[in-house]
Amino acid sequence: MATQRPFDGKVAIVTGSSRSFGAVIARHLAAKGANIVVNFASDSSKEKAQKVAQELQSEYGVKAVPAQADLATIDGPKKLIEIARSHFINPEGRFQIDIIVNNAGVCNPEALEGLTAEMYDGAFNINARGPALLVSAAMPYLPNDRSGRIVNISSIGASVGLMYSTAYAGSKGALEAMTRVWARELAERATVNSVSVGCMAGTGLYDCIPKEMSHVVFPLLSNAPLSAVRPGVDSDEVVEAAKDLGGRPAYVDEAAAVVSMICGSESAWMTGSCISATGGGVMTRS
Repeated sequence: MATQRPFDGKVAIVTGSSRSFGAVIARHLAAKGANIVVNFASDSSKEKAQKVAQELQSEYGVKAVPAQADLATIDGPKKLIEIARSHFINPEGRFQIDIIVNNAGVCNPEALEGLTAEMYDGAFNINARGPALLVSAAMPYLPNDRSGRIVNISSIGASVGLMYSTAYAGSKGALEAMTRVWARELAERATVNSVSVGCMAGTGLYDCIPKEMSHVVFPLLSNAPLSAVRPGVDSDEVVEAAKDLGGRPAYVDEAAAVVSMICGSESAWMTGSCISATGGGVMTRS
């Protein structure tokens, strides 16, 4: 007899999941049985989102729907919830959001002297305001038995004073602060935690680092216990990247597995925490 998957029947919204880290998170949740709302912002990502949704359905037998909503806008978060509701409301008129992963974000490195109001707003609108408005719009549909799971994707940049990241690190610091606030406000509805990630191969956070700025992250990775390159195990891309970065970046599956773990029932006694998925680059103690 087949073992029931732990997320069977649950609805998960993963923002920014048409590609990169978000798509991998969606895959991990779908593999455990969750139905997925594959969020994307722009028309240029529509085909990718449709492909991700189709792959999740065919590979894992779940329902997955692409949902276009720009979370950097005022109305985007509410629109995303409305799209999710239209696809997952049951015949009795009941709709529940079990998991929210606030993954969508932007990385815009810039030295302080070059920072503009537009750059600042661009980071905060999507990295901080978007998640806040999304969770607010989702509140009528969260569980009432503490079984909900909200995971905010933060960054090592919020903890280590990463140079050239005033707007980015500031917005992620705000997200971590809101994580603790929501953990209290939503205590009877859902656990709320954040996952701090660092450089991940093949993601925007990795790709947006110009080679001339690699010295900024070098001490972070060189000090991470798990960043040593493993000959014959690590990919050529990761081995090459390690030369400039001081150690290997994470594989997206490694960090996505941490997110998936926090979404499970086993994490029910953890809320308001920031979990470091940085290979030991940042070690935290609550």
